[in-house]
Amino acid sequence: MLWTRCLVLLLCWATTGGEQQQAEERVGGPAEVRADARRQRSPPPVEPLDFGYVPAAVYDTHAYYEPGPIGILFHMVHAFLYVVQPNSFPKDLIVKVIQQNMGGIKIEEWRKPENVVLLLKWVYYEAGFLICATIGISLVVLTPIIGMCFCVCRCCENCGGEMHQRQRKNADCQRGFYTATLTASSIFIILGILVAYAANHNISTQIKSTRRFINTNMRDLKTFANNTPAQIEYLTAQYTTAKNKVLSDLDNIGPLLGGRIHSQLEKEVVPSLDTALRMAGAMRETKEALENVSSSLEVLQEGTGKLQASLSGERASLSNTLSDPACTNGAVSHTCNTIRSTLSQLGVSANFLRLPDVNHALSNVNTVLTTDLSNIVQKGYSSFNDTPRLVKEQTKNIVSGVKGMLDKIGLEINNFARMFPVEASLANFTLFLSQGQKNIESFYPQIDQFDFYRWIGCVAALCMVVLVLAFNMLGLLCGTCGYDKQATPTTRGCLSNTGGNLLMAGVGFSFICSWLLMAIVTALFVVGGNVEKLMCEPLANRQLFQIIDTPFLVHPAKRNFLPGMLFQNPNIDLTLGSMYRECHENNGLYHALQLETMFNINTFLNRTVYNKDLAKVFENVQVDLQDIALLEKAGRDNLINFANSGVGQIDYEAYLAEVTKGVTLVDLLTFSTDLEAQADQLPRGALENALRGHASSIRQIHREMVVPMEQAMKYVKARSTLSQSIKLLQRMSNDLPVKVNNILSAIDAAEYLITHNASHVVKQETKGYMQSLVGYFKQYTEWVKNSLTAEVAQCKPISNIVDSMEIVGCSFLVDSVNTFWFGLGACAIFMIPSIIFSIKLAKYYRRMDTEDVFEDLGNAGNHGEQVCDIHGSLTVVSACIRSSPYGDTLFPRASAPPSYSDW
Repeated sequence: MLWTRCLVLLLCWATTGGEQQQAEERVGGPAEVRADARRQRSPPPVEPLDFGYVPAAVYDTHAYYEPGPIGILFHMVHAFLYVVQPNSFPKDLIVKVIQQNMGGIKIEEWRKPENVVLLLKWVYYEAGFLICATIGISLVVLTPIIGMCFCVCRCCENCGGEMHQRQRKNADCQRGFYTATLTASSIFIILGILVAYAANHNISTQIKSTRRFINTNMRDLKTFANNTPAQIEYLTAQYTTAKNKVLSDLDNIGPLLGGRIHSQLEKEVVPSLDTALRMAGAMRETKEALENVSSSLEVLQEGTGKLQASLSGERASLSNTLSDPACTNGAVSHTCNTIRSTLSQLGVSANFLRLPDVNHALSNVNTVLTTDLSNIVQKGYSSFNDTPRLVKEQTKNIVSGVKGMLDKIGLEINNFARMFPVEASLANFTLFLSQGQKNIESFYPQIDQFDFYRWIGCVAALCMVVLVLAFNMLGLLCGTCGYDKQATPTTRGCLSNTGGNLLMAGVGFSFICSWLLMAIVTALFVVGGNVEKLMCEPLANRQLFQIIDTPFLVHPAKRNFLPGMLFQNPNIDLTLGSMYRECHENNGLYHALQLETMFNINTFLNRTVYNKDLAKVFENVQVDLQDIALLEKAGRDNLINFANSGVGQIDYEAYLAEVTKGVTLVDLLTFSTDLEAQADQLPRGALENALRGHASSIRQIHREMVVPMEQAMKYVKARSTLSQSIKLLQRMSNDLPVKVNNILSAIDAAEYLITHNASHVVKQETKGYMQSLVGYFKQYTEWVKNSLTAEVAQCKPISNIVDSMEIVGCSFLVDSVNTFWFGLGACAIFMIPSIIFSIKLAKYYRRMDTEDVFEDLGNAGNHGEQVCDIHGSLTVVSACIRSSPYGDTLFPRASAPPSYSDW
């Protein structure tokens, strides 16, 4: 219940994201464009909020253990256990055993076939341990029996107890082999002692290190308990960040909501005003073009009039000359007639005098421009751009009401947070941890004392091995150093004899100690090996969690064990493995325990953050835009007057036709040249001279009048300006009434949209504005959810406790205990060859009571002679063999014990 109360408030923020979409649907969906667009537009992006970082807890425990050099021994033990037990972890078998025996173990139940099968499977799994345990128990039982029988047998001068050594040719080779083998066995025993002692020392060292794990884990739990209220308070306080952003948007509802309405309406309004504004510019351009046409026409008419008068006078004078009677002569008449036919070519081509003036249209345009249409259109822009101010003024009451609701929501959240005594519960939990730590520390002296006794017991066991090893090593040392090849078995020295006795003493102590050591090794092997294979390895690869998380393990009606124990609801999909993984990744306890399945806060969310009244307030937003006037009546009349100004009635084709013509109808230089050529055909006289005078006059007209009109800047610029202005006027006046009518229609349509259809736009944009406000709360709730998942009440201390228990229980204790029996077992095993070879080798070092005597029977003439070879200075009574089938062979014979008084 303590954990439940501590985490209730965390739950309050857990499922906020789950209700977000429902609230979004209640408040409003994505905005749409107007009906004429026939397409949807995406909602506006919401400005991201910065909620900062949740105050993080720093945990001290580093649940990691590196054993160092002794880890090599641990790996050796693990390899040995794998050889003994290569089978995989029997998860299914353990689950079946637990499920069938939850009601208690009954002997009669094991007679059922399914239980017999389980038992056989378990025996198969434990086959390696059973075989090794059987061997160990057999050695425990047989070793003292064999030792007793061996002692009795030796007392009866059997089993090597006879103090007589038979001489063999390979005696030195056998002694060397026994010495080397015993030395090798002793070396292995030394290694076993060192391994066992290292493991024994490691246990004591790591027991002291266990205190560090206990202290850091307790400190982490206290940090967890102390930081959680501050983290929850931080989550609650960050509602102010979202609230302040919403308040800021409410204070700027004019630019935001009004701006959104303005941006939607301007798609129709601004283009219509832009066309009217362009038309005002066209009016000014029309005036300038008409003025250019008028001034250019005056210049061109002046030049054309002078040229036309000169050409007309010259044409009349030439016609009078051709009327001379001399032209009636038959030979001359043809030439005169030819000249007379070309007189019509002496005239101007571009006659600007017959073009109508544009003064009437210019006067009308000047009258139209007395009204400033641009200023009127700018007033329309200003009136339309005043939409945000209208929105702000007309939503004052709504904004104040929403602000009151936000304050109420914040108050309810704070009150809801204070409903649960989180700080008090966590304070009690901290006191509980402190008291628990004190209770644990009170056991430290007893643990140290127990560890001291354990250490003494293990050292005592090793001392027994060391004692046997000491006898072996001293025996080897004395025997090897005191051995004399020249000495006979009965004459061996004291040092050699002492070495043999020490070896036999080691054999005796080996029989006394080996069975006890083997009993210790067997017991520790069975317990430690099974703990390693059934507890530590499954805990390391998390298969143990899979057993605990097996559905319906403890009860056929209870699906999951952990939620049934914590929340009395076994149907929650919460497993120990998933909880450990989440805590190992340092996620929040809320996410690790899946507390969202335990509490329902939809009512609270609907009543606070996603308040229906808040949506209703914005549903009632009404913005009246009927006061917006895009174009005044004066502007409309101005456009109509411009359309009726007469600009469209100007004969632009006549102007363009005259502008494109040349100055004269014919090239005057060519005409004068031709005229002189015609004069050359006439007889010399007055007529010829007159025609030559006319040709000279025509050239003078061309030089003085035509050339300036073609090349002088004044006339060139006038013609160019006239051409450009006429084209501009023609282009602007083309369907001018239709263009003006389209402008007025567009403005009328925009005004109709503002006055009649703006409510639809206001409604849609209000929904989008409401979505942006809700988006801030959505960011807050999503941030809270993510914070609860990964940052609030990070449960790393829980996984650290599990990891620390694994390190202490398995790495510190079980691995060390297994390494201890591994080394001690090696000592016990190698005591067996040590016993055997010590007995064998002692024969070569101990002083014998009797020895073998050899006779050498010669074959060359000595068949009848008795030769007795007495080794040493001993008095031996023997019977000599007089004859033998093997004349060149030594035959051993028993000799009497020595008679020296000092032996």
